[in-house]
Amino acid sequence: MTVVVSLVEHAPARGFPLPDAVGRALAGLKILGEAAPDAHEPGVWRLRAGSRVGAMAVAVPGVETVTVRITPKVPVPRLFFLLGYSKDPHGWRDGTVDAAEHTELLPALAHAVERQTDRALGRGLLQGYRSVEESSFVVRGRIRETEQIRRRFGMSLPVEVTYDEFTTDIAENRILRTAVDRLLLLPGVPKAVRTRLVHQRARLADITPVVRGQALPLWRPTRLNTRYHQALHLAEAVLAGSSAEHRPGGLRIDSFVFDMNRVYEDFVCVALREAMRPYGGRSVLQARGTHLDESDSVRLKPDFLWYTGAGVPGIVADAKYKVDKRRSYPNEDLYQMLAYCTALGLTEGHLVYAKGNAPHASHRVRRARTVLHQHALDLDQQPALLLAEVRALTRRMVTGAGEGGL
Repeated sequence: MTVVVSLVEHAPARGFPLPDAVGRALAGLKILGEAAPDAHEPGVWRLRAGSRVGAMAVAVPGVETVTVRITPKVPVPRLFFLLGYSKDPHGWRDGTVDAAEHTELLPALAHAVERQTDRALGRGLLQGYRSVEESSFVVRGRIRETEQIRRRFGMSLPVEVTYDEFTTDIAENRILRTAVDRLLLLPGVPKAVRTRLVHQRARLADITPVVRGQALPLWRPTRLNTRYHQALHLAEAVLAGSSAEHRPGGLRIDSFVFDMNRVYEDFVCVALREAMRPYGGRSVLQARGTHLDESDSVRLKPDFLWYTGAGVPGIVADAKYKVDKRRSYPNEDLYQMLAYCTALGLTEGHLVYAKGNAPHASHRVRRARTVLHQHALDLDQQPALLLAEVRALTRRMVTGAGEGGL
């Protein structure tokens, strides 16, 4: 028997009757914003979703499986746009992934992966060269002399060789095969979509899946693998967000979640980079090498940093998905941005929130020339309008940088 618990991103906590083993497992995952036993009702756990959205299934031997579904506040097609644009701003701008009739994240994503995989494989599996290293009784390719000496101690056979093989067992197909396998294990994939995923796995039957825990093989977008691009981006999103755990007592946890903080941050940084291209200079995402103090012991890592044509910092920005309603808001964000401006020698800094009470607010720091701006992007807009709002934001940033003498 399966019990389904439905939550909404950042909604208030609710009480659910759950076995203690399941409640403790959910608390240990640290995916939810809150998972704790109710102080007044035994057997009831209070659950609250934070910034992570998706689905989790907790199975305990002898106890029903509990599936927790967390629905994002933004529409699922909009979430796909944010994900896709951050990976490929040009390939995803002209169209969104078809989410069909699915309104929940995982069913819609599974449907999208299956459809894109079907389109990618429509003309057959992509082939390419793969480097192979093996022991062989026939010399093929190049002898690995160091390995031959280390492993064979002067023996002539077998020979340690490396060669390039033309095959379908390449990175692109391995990623698709692994994503399809992973989706078939996740909770909440509709039966019709699951059936089609099984068909795609049959088409990829001769492809070696990536073993869990290993790094995904690298692939590069080229003219030859253009038909695979969208399928690969979605597959990588599946593999980055899914996990499986086995815990003591036979407890098994399968989960698939996106952290909306990261999704929003990636989108804002890439969108700002693209919008800044007409102004020249150089954009750096997740900028490293910046320190607050002269001894370089306090590291800073702004989300977005733009250098002018002269190679000096011109604009600094941080993306903040969820406005923290604790008493520390907005102080901590402003303190952080002030540190960036001070270390970089800038007179303006920008905090970019997802929505808000006002589209723009500014704070002039006492006894300093620094102005800290708070901007708000409305994610409920259509993609074209959202990108237009980002371009308007960059114009404001560039204008401020120009007025500061940069």
